[in-house]
Amino acid sequence: MPVPVIIDCDPGHDDAVAVMLAAGDPAVELLAITTVAGNQTLEKTTLNARRVCTVAGITGVPVAAGCARPLVRPLTVADDVHGESGLDGPRFPDPAVDIVPEHAVELMHRILAEHPEPVTLVPTGPLTNVALLLTRYPDAAAHIREIVFMGGSTERGNRTPAAEFNVYVDPEAADIVLGSGVPVTMCGLNVTHQALATPEVLARLEALGTELSRICAELLTYFASTYRQLWGFTAPPVHDPVAVARVIDPETVRCVDAHVAVELSGRYTRGATVVDLHGYTGRPVNARVAVALDAARFWDRVIAAVDTLGRRVR
Repeated sequence: MPVPVIIDCDPGHDDAVAVMLAAGDPAVELLAITTVAGNQTLEKTTLNARRVCTVAGITGVPVAAGCARPLVRPLTVADDVHGESGLDGPRFPDPAVDIVPEHAVELMHRILAEHPEPVTLVPTGPLTNVALLLTRYPDAAAHIREIVFMGGSTERGNRTPAAEFNVYVDPEAADIVLGSGVPVTMCGLNVTHQALATPEVLARLEALGTELSRICAELLTYFASTYRQLWGFTAPPVHDPVAVARVIDPETVRCVDAHVAVELSGRYTRGATVVDLHGYTGRPVNARVAVALDAARFWDRVIAAVDTLGRRVR
């Protein structure tokens, strides 16, 4: 049976691919797409979610806007990575998919309460919406199968030397989620840097021959240009779909159990995820931590999902 999933995202080039993977893979039942401020402002990330749904033919899935800023801090956006729109590169048609008149947190709570089985949350942006859900509605935890998020790192960061972007933007939210008692899986930079959109991957996308595959190739080509300029990557890491892939096929993303703490106040380390892989602190395990990716299996799944969606909207 497909796994019921809510994607909470801040599109974002890699968020766009994550949404397509969730919508196009038969192992997932996509119940909703919610948006949060992160890679760009909430207005822009919500518009981008609508754009992605439009070009990918994703209909009948409610899209709801959530929090416009982190829980306690000013918003930091990643326009240096994702551009002024948050989804620079392709030219998108006017979106034909609208948002529902319901806050993302309220929509998530309602779906969790009404769905006949526990739901998996897959946040691919800052964890603001999910943390607010858990604090405003403590009853929601019993209806969540697990939270599989893209964020953090067992190693170094990509927004500061110590901190990955999603956790850096709202470290208080990440701290709440990791301390919630809900089963949590962290897919951090250490594993998502194994999901490289190489020229061979781009060629496979282009060979699909659909309008959607062309848009995906253009998205990843733009993404490659910023990663090359900022970090010297020869091919860009496509972070967010890794979290979806873990839900679809756990064997694709190998995890270990560990305690993960979030640094909230360090002068140089705010937003760092302190991952105790070797049990130094004696603190109880609170997360599964992704450590290895079967990249070939991952890209086969992504490309198959893009192919499925692209053929539907031809």
